Amino acid sequence: MNDFINELQLKIERLENEINFKNGLISILSHDSKELFGTFLWLIEELEQKTISEEDFFKLLPQIKRDARKNLQTIQDSITWLKTQYGEFKIKPVTIMVMDLFHYLEEKYTVKLKEKNVKFYFKGDHNAFLTSDRLLLEYVLDKIFNNAVKYSLPGKDIYFQAVTEGDQVVLSVIDSGTGINEKYLSGIYNYDNPIFLGTAGEKGVGLSLKIVKKFISLLHGNIQIISAENKGTTVSLFLRKFIE
Repeated sequence: MNDFINELQLKIERLENEINFKNGLISILSHDSKELFGTFLWLIEELEQKTISEEDFFKLLPQIKRDARKNLQTIQDSITWLKTQYGEFKIKPVTIMVMDLFHYLEEKYTVKLKEKNVKFYFKGDHNAFLTSDRLLLEYVLDKIFNNAVKYSLPGKDIYFQAVTEGDQVVLSVIDSGTGINEKYLSGIYNYDNPIFLGTAGEKGVGLSLKIVKKFISLLHGNIQIISAENKGTTVSLFLRKFIE
């Protein structure tokens, strides 16, 4: 009886977490869409009524562009997550060389790394590999690495580290950027955490890490974030070397 009750409690907790996640997602999408389109419509109306000059209108466009880019990212993240929620989504494990993941990030972020004068290096086991779902894993690493670049200071390095420990592979993205204050770290996956600007003024909604955590659970792995303000952040993924 106790085992049945414990199992039931775990199911209830999972359902509650899922409901909270979906409610938070809907809240973010609703709020950001209203904010963006409301601001844009207001600016157009002000321009039409000549209560704002064309010069001031164009001065505000860079901020609108940043907000639009942020909201587009939110929608793209949401669509990626939604694809795992409909039908019978199944993990599609393939053999992945970790160095291929490093080169994927290196190529995708060539421009952003150059813009910030940030160097990207690999360290650890060059022959490490794992069987996992490439789509989910690349998404997860993309979001983690994007944050590393966003909060990195010019001239600093970012490392992609691979360590094989028995039947698991630990992949870590290590930066020396702005880091996270300890009081915010414990609630990193909550929806009430403040939004921080990157070192070049980049703005994010904070949704990506929440979806990352969901995807890591689908990959039967765990995520660990170690960070200190003004010292940098290390995000580690603990993944099974083989999943079926």
